This record gives sequence, structure tokens and C-alpha cells, in this order.
Amino acid sequence: MLGKILGRHGPVLDEETILWQFDTFDWALRQFDAGVFYNETNLVLPDNSHFPGQADSPEGMAQLIFDHVKRYAGVSHWPTRLIEQHACNTLEAPKVQIEGDLRGKGGIVPADVAPEHHLPIIYNEGMLGNPETIISSFAHTLAHHLGSMATEAPPGGLENWPHVTELLAVFMGFGVIFANDAYNFRAGCGSCSPAAVERENYLSQHDVTYALAIFSVLKSIPEKRVKGYLKKTLRGYFGKAVKDVRGRSALLQRLPGREAALNAPQAERLLASE
Repeated sequence: MLGKILGRHGPVLDEETILWQFDTFDWALRQFDAGVFYNETNLVLPDNSHFPGQADSPEGMAQLIFDHVKRYAGVSHWPTRLIEQHACNTLEAPKVQIEGDLRGKGGIVPADVAPEHHLPIIYNEGMLGNPETIISSFAHTLAHHLGSMATEAPPGGLENWPHVTELLAVFMGFGVIFANDAYNFRAGCGSCSPAAVERENYLSQHDVTYALAIFSVLKSIPEKRVKGYLKKTLRGYFGKAVKDVRGRSALLQRLPGREAALNAPQAERLLASE
């Protein structure tokens, strides 16, 4: 489902894509705890304050970045293991029991889980040269696993699964990084990385930026703050997308958990103190 950009004076995307994005946010809010979205999910930015630290090896650096991604995604309690792509053997992701809440601070870190029951997260060491690419790759893989735990099919059905999981990563807070990195391929290794698909199946940079606008409006994030981190070619489009989203009050009001939005600015302040 790749959105089509329309004229200067019309909607910034075709209406079908816009409605699908709102439907998918509605699905995600119902499936993955609207309270966590409004009170704990934050806008993740590609800077040292969000991804601090250094490591002495590529493996250590990948683990450091992944730990940050897990925390921002609200899944620090999930049992996972990183596997470098060249060491990847074809395998099926195990069925993992998540204790407590699926996402957020209510999750419970399991006391003892055998390595074979950890979710395998595949990465390519070459991505370390482009931090936004490896961050978006990790976030997309976690979005795949999160989405697979839903109790109902996403809008548009499973044939749109790559698009759903990318939008779900925006829902988890990684929209700026995904928009900036939209042209880069998130490589994987066969069945080791079920989230890996051909690049042509992903949302376009404008689709992602529109989803980021929905996220920002729902979270009451100042437009200027987002634009400061977006690549220049998307800043003007983001402003138009925000205006378009704000003008769709009927769609916004129908989304579940809107009462939790009262605490959203507080959640954004918490991020700066972490």
C-alpha cells in the first residue's frame, strides 16, 4: 500500500492511504495499550542523548544500540538475542511467553529463559556505519514481533504486513528515524528474520512522514521539534501533513484512549531525564 502524493491544494496523500493509516493507528491503540502509547511512548530522535554510550567491539555496539531500541519500544522485558547476519542459520522464531504487560513498564523480566526460547534478532554488522539504518532495522523487527501478537488481523489484511509493521514502528516512536532512512534496505536472512522483505514493499518516505504527523498530533509534540531532526526534503511535507491531520477531527476523535493524552506532554518530558 504505497500512498500517492496529490496536488498542492489537495490532501497530501490519497484518501485511501490516509484512511488506512488512521485505521491502523486505531488497531494499534486497541491491541497494544493506548495508555502505554500516550503515557510512556516517546519520540525517538537520532542523537547522542537518545543513544548514548560506546562499546569496544561491533557486537557490543550493536547490543548497546539494540538495548536502547528495546527500551524506547517498551519491550525491555522481552527475552531476545542478537545474531549477526553472517552467522545466521535458517530457523523459526520461537513462541515466547511475555509476562505481565506486553509493552511498557508493566512488563516483567523473566527470571530464567533458555537461549533457544529467546527471540532471534538479526542484524548486519555493516549497518553500524549508518546508525539510523540499524536503529530502524531493529525497530522494524520488534514491530514485526509485536504485531504478530495481536489478537485480530490488521486493517487491509496480512497481505499488507510489511506496511503494517513499518507503521507500527512509527507508532512505537521511531517515525523520524524511519522517515530519514526510508530509502535504505533493511536486510535480513531468510526465515531468521521474518520482518525482512523486499524494499519495494515498504511504505514510502511520504507515507512514513504522514504517519509521523499522526503520531505527533496525538502526542501533542511541537511541529518544530520534529522538523529539526527530519531531513530537509521532508520538513515542508511534514508541516503540510500535520495541518492535514489536525483538520481531520472526526478521525482523531474516534481513536481509542484519547483521555490518556492528557499525560502525553509529561511523558515527553520524562524522556529527556532518562
